[in-house]
Amino acid sequence: MGASGSKARGLWPFTSAAGGGVPETAGAEQALVRPRGLGVPPFVFTRRGSMFYDEDGDLAHEFYEETIVTKNGQKRAKLRRVYKNLIPQGIVKLDPPRIHVDFPVILYEV
Repeated sequence: MGASGSKARGLWPFTSAAGGGVPETAGAEQALVRPRGLGVPPFVFTRRGSMFYDEDGDLAHEFYEETIVTKNGQKRAKLRRVYKNLIPQGIVKLDPPRIHVDFPVILYEV
């Protein structure tokens, strides 16, 4: 059997007994697809942080500095975005863990 044969044996969650087609085994009534690797959890415990540290140790998504601009003899304050000397936040622990985006499960509330 090809790739479709493995789906008919209960590894594909979207088959139904009423839908016709190839008869299913008793294991096909499971709601989840078996993970590809052995012992691979469907959860994500860490992610890469999206924020940065500046020279002062402040943590934020974006940093701005105030600059004074003289135009027509008038002093005016403007904000300029800072791109240099920023350190990425690194790995962030997720609490609670999230379900991996590639885990083939349909979540619904009854």
